[in-house]
Amino acid sequence: MTEQTLNIGLGTAAIGRPQYINLRQEAIVDFSLDAFKKQGKLVLDEAYRKGIRYFDTAPGYGLAEQLLIDWIEEKRHKDVEIATKWGYTYVANFNPNAIIHEVKEHSLEKLNQQWEQSKSLLPYLTSYQIHSATFDSGIFKNIEALDRLSKLKSEYGLLIGLTTSGPNQSEVIKESLEIERDGTALFDVFQVTYNLLDQSLTQIGKELIAQKKRIVIKEALANGRIFPNRKYLNYNTLYQELQRLAIKYKVGIDAIALRFCIDSMEPFMVLSGASNEKHIVENLKATQFKLEEKDLFSLQQLSISPEQYWQERKQLGWN
Repeated sequence: MTEQTLNIGLGTAAIGRPQYINLRQEAIVDFSLDAFKKQGKLVLDEAYRKGIRYFDTAPGYGLAEQLLIDWIEEKRHKDVEIATKWGYTYVANFNPNAIIHEVKEHSLEKLNQQWEQSKSLLPYLTSYQIHSATFDSGIFKNIEALDRLSKLKSEYGLLIGLTTSGPNQSEVIKESLEIERDGTALFDVFQVTYNLLDQSLTQIGKELIAQKKRIVIKEALANGRIFPNRKYLNYNTLYQELQRLAIKYKVGIDAIALRFCIDSMEPFMVLSGASNEKHIVENLKATQFKLEEKDLFSLQQLSISPEQYWQERKQLGWN
């Protein structure tokens, strides 16, 4: 892995299914699954060419996990690291106009079923995560599933992790830190939602780093809400500051947002959600500079409450 892209990985949701939760709403016409697969592999190739070595996927991301399996088999890169998850099933059948896109199930049966495909990513697979761990899914009380994860951790040398979403991410993380097997904490990796708008994990993030846990940041661009949009006039101050910094550092707004996550949280990895080669090039400009302290401070003043953040996110459509 090159030093320049040490903190940037590729999340594969956008190359695995034709729709993802996003601010922009554009109709998809003449969708071709074959063309979509081809484009996905082009994105993987470009990411690798530009120095990205960490790839995050999931069965819930449509064809993304199988795409990675096929790509690894074809390319035989020895220096990549892959993280995947279990718990969501993709049900939209690549129909861009589907009403339901995914179904969540944190059962032992689902874990065992999805592991059968995910294990094909070995030996490149290093992290195996619960996809969107929440209190209401019952995963923290599912002793059989937790025991199974502990067994996989021991048998394959995996890092076991979870991803979090929602206004109570901190509470979910704190609960998970109490779970042990054989006197050792079960969870090593925490893939969290953190960005300019929702900075609520700042304190728990410091605690995770102190415990030498891996922090992986997703949704660093807040599902597109960091880009100027007339729908969110209340973010005009944010938009103006991002534009000022983009001009100052001679990069795009996306690079400023990604760099903010790197400099403020110091995570193991920040995920790019690039869906094409151009996005990868633009996102990776975040590795070419560091925010000055005064600029970092100014951005830290622009967050909103997690409750407001997630209420807005619920109103976003699939795109």
